[in-house]
Amino acid sequence: MQYKIQLTNETAVFYEKIACQTGRDAEQVLSDALFKLAGELALEALHKKR
Repeated sequence: MQYKIQLTNETAVFYEKIACQTGRDAEQVLSDALFKLAGELALEALHKKR
């Protein structure tokens, strides 16, 4: 599935720099960052539920 998001210029530059430094494309860097954030939020929600 594909999603479209809008980023500020500063945010786009930030992720493009990371992508360049890691040899990945910006889409993969953003995908990895969002996946990690989703995991952290899920763990936090589970912890609060206890």
